[in-house]
Amino acid sequence: MKSAFPLLKGAAAALAIAIAAPALAETAAPEAAPAAAATPFPLTPEGAAQFVAAAEQDLFAYTVEASQVNWVNNTYITEDTDAMAARINAIGTEKSVQYALLSARYAEVPGISAELKRKLDIMRNGLVLPAPTTPGAATELNEIATRLNSQYGKGKGTLNGKPINGSDIEAEMGNPQRTPDELKEMWVSWHDNVGAPMKEDYAKLVGIANQGARELGFANVGAMWRSGYDMPPQDFTAMTERLWEETKPLYIALHTYVRGKLNEKYGDAVQPRTGPIRADLLGNMWAQEWGNIYPLVAPAGSGDVGYDIGALLEAQGKAPLDMVKIGEGFYSSLGFAPLPETFWQRSQFVKPADREVVCHASAWDIDNKDDIRIKMCIKVKADDFVTIHHELGHNYYQRAYNAQPFLYLNGANDGFHEAIGDFVALSITPEYLVQIGLLGRDKVPSADKDTGLLLRQAMDKVAFLPFGLLVDKWRWGVFDGAITPDGYNQAWVDLKRDYQGIVPPADRPADAFDPGGKYHIPGNTPYARYFLARILQFQFYKAACDSAGWKGPLHRCSFYGNKEVGAKLGKMLEMGASKPWPDALEAFTGTREMSAKPMLEYFAPLKKWLDEQNKGETAGW
Repeated sequence: MKSAFPLLKGAAAALAIAIAAPALAETAAPEAAPAAAATPFPLTPEGAAQFVAAAEQDLFAYTVEASQVNWVNNTYITEDTDAMAARINAIGTEKSVQYALLSARYAEVPGISAELKRKLDIMRNGLVLPAPTTPGAATELNEIATRLNSQYGKGKGTLNGKPINGSDIEAEMGNPQRTPDELKEMWVSWHDNVGAPMKEDYAKLVGIANQGARELGFANVGAMWRSGYDMPPQDFTAMTERLWEETKPLYIALHTYVRGKLNEKYGDAVQPRTGPIRADLLGNMWAQEWGNIYPLVAPAGSGDVGYDIGALLEAQGKAPLDMVKIGEGFYSSLGFAPLPETFWQRSQFVKPADREVVCHASAWDIDNKDDIRIKMCIKVKADDFVTIHHELGHNYYQRAYNAQPFLYLNGANDGFHEAIGDFVALSITPEYLVQIGLLGRDKVPSADKDTGLLLRQAMDKVAFLPFGLLVDKWRWGVFDGAITPDGYNQAWVDLKRDYQGIVPPADRPADAFDPGGKYHIPGNTPYARYFLARILQFQFYKAACDSAGWKGPLHRCSFYGNKEVGAKLGKMLEMGASKPWPDALEAFTGTREMSAKPMLEYFAPLKKWLDEQNKGETAGW
């Protein structure tokens, strides 16, 4: 998952997957640089090559320092570390804007090579929050970004009137033993306490960043974000909508079924049989993944798959570090080298008792070489077991492409980076659990349990799709002015209803800012990558299972231990961002187009079953 200060995407993956702190600086920077800064090298093909070489050297050095500072800020939140992070990130923002402006000029030089053009485009299009060249703007932008990130990290809700921190409230929202009143209290208090105070700062941030985007020749920040996918922004929007339309019937079938089960449990007064679902009843603060309430909706018989990963881990006395070792073991089984010793020495695996930290899981590459780490507050439960596999996917990707030039130290696109660990996690099948000694072979669910296995997966994978799309659809509207500050919250509520079929558990006040209660909004992390990753992971998974010669149902496949899959995967990972993403996709899957077909194939038996269960029900909302 992503973390803080994504002021630059693209090369910023060298900083950290999910922190994407700003890149591009040496050791100091002026308060601002004029937009029409003189080009440091001649406007010739040779001059463009010299400019890119100098920029990559500068980037490399700066991101190491910035990564170290931001790591300390995320793992030791104080006023001092906030100030340090704001300063280093302000330097990066100013320098990144300078490089972006200069890149735009060098890109127009006739006769430059395709590779040089790609690198220049990465610098121009890679910004997440571009500061304008107005004196003081970069400093203000970073102060706001730092403040928002820390507000979230220190945020608390209440449960039965008592304060509860972010990681604990997330866990309790997933506790099916909590009453509707308790769930409502946690949901409302979190969004009121954490989100609402951010609204004014967020509106300021949008205004400053949009000015920066316009200086770079983009209509707004949202258009800039959509320009980083080797296609025009409007084509990217069309592609994401196409993928959503392909998967929407599956989501609606799942929504209809889950709504009926919640109605049976809570009654019409809490959850009506028709219409949208109450947001706090789905086991997740944002209703983005519903797996925590699987026990409430599991079908009789086939719904009991016979095991719970969290319970299996607890039964064997596994600690958080053991869970990370298991995750490493999966990648080792594919032929990847073990994680470096520094990973174990420097990562944050559990929440420290003595200080405030950002618990949101993220993966980091501190030195652009092999100082890779994860930052988590691991609890011994199934969700965190899967998250560990996901975050390690980022780390193995980072290490695989570390021989690339600096500007290619990233995934083929940001959806690729998110999908690697997710497709590995799809291989956490019963067979895999047997192979690693967590599950006895006599406990492997039989084929008649497939409905339960698929429903449990769909509660996370399918349920996430509309949320994965609407977060950035909201921001695209905010950035292009279609959504104004006085309508921030209503637009968020409307999108959640329109795409997810979800509504708040209580009327929202006029000054609410519910988007701020979702980490990636104050953290300024583009979110379309997670939607793409949901699609890509099934394409990667099917390709891996095909390479492994799997013959059974797709959802039962595990490629654990298959070195051939590992070798093929490694070739794609090593490419980094050096080629357009269709080239990387083709290298591993044989196709150049993102498609939801593998996902639909995976869930086809479930869709058939859901349609049977939903006969007589009113689909949709």
